[in-house]
Amino acid sequence: MKTNKAIIGSIAAIFVLVFSQIGAQLVASVFHLTGIRIGICNIIAGIIYIVLSYFLLNVLVSKFLKTDIRIFRISVNVKWMIVAIALPVIVKGIFLLLPGEFVSSGMDKNQIFTTLSAGIVFTGIAAGLVEEMVFRGVIMSLIRERWNKEAAILVPSVLFASVHLIGMNFSATSCILVLAAGTMVGMMFSMIAMESDSVWNSGIVHSIWNIIIIGGGLGISEKANEYAVMTYVLDSKSFAITGGEFGIEASVIALIGYIVVTLVAFIMIKRKTKNSLNNLCD
Repeated sequence: MKTNKAIIGSIAAIFVLVFSQIGAQLVASVFHLTGIRIGICNIIAGIIYIVLSYFLLNVLVSKFLKTDIRIFRISVNVKWMIVAIALPVIVKGIFLLLPGEFVSSGMDKNQIFTTLSAGIVFTGIAAGLVEEMVFRGVIMSLIRERWNKEAAILVPSVLFASVHLIGMNFSATSCILVLAAGTMVGMMFSMIAMESDSVWNSGIVHSIWNIIIIGGGLGISEKANEYAVMTYVLDSKSFAITGGEFGIEASVIALIGYIVVTLVAFIMIKRKTKNSLNNLCD
């Protein structure tokens, strides 16, 4: 594969993500204007986001890039489903052991439904799956084909971290923290996709992480979150604990979680490679 093809394909994949997200939200807004509840519109937006992204990415890969993205095949492993639940539960559980207090946002039933429908379906499931299709599905595969496995793990991870800074007026310290944590979590997702040979496993881990950590049910922050049903307000003001302006996803606690899962995936890949070599020698 030529270098320009890999670069253009990567840029195009990110464009598909942005276009699909905006398009889904616009369509959902039209539905809302007809009188449909905003919570239902959030669910519609999430479904459109996934379907439109999947369709456009497949067109990009098959018609324009003329390549086969094997990692797009549907294959879900139980072990990664377990990790998907365990990682955010453990991370959030650790935060709940720290000094703090629960603060209710005072939402009514309609507001709770609106918040959770957006957090679970759009921010959770849809964003998690689409971002994995783009960064670990298309971009990682293109870079691996053009360069090597190491670049395929690192480059999409740095890109993934960088896009989370767009539109954010963060301090220099927070930017560094987001880049470090974002790159590490991106590498974790890359290793999961590579170990399982399927983007759907990293997609499940990503989606469930989003639902539990930032899905709007129980937020954890250094101040009350008006977009969460309930917030556990931490007493600590240390940016290493709170994650600074980005939140707990950029905290040291979350970072340790990313590193542990990445190492587990690395060991699994090494073991799988060793077994394959042994089978060839037999």
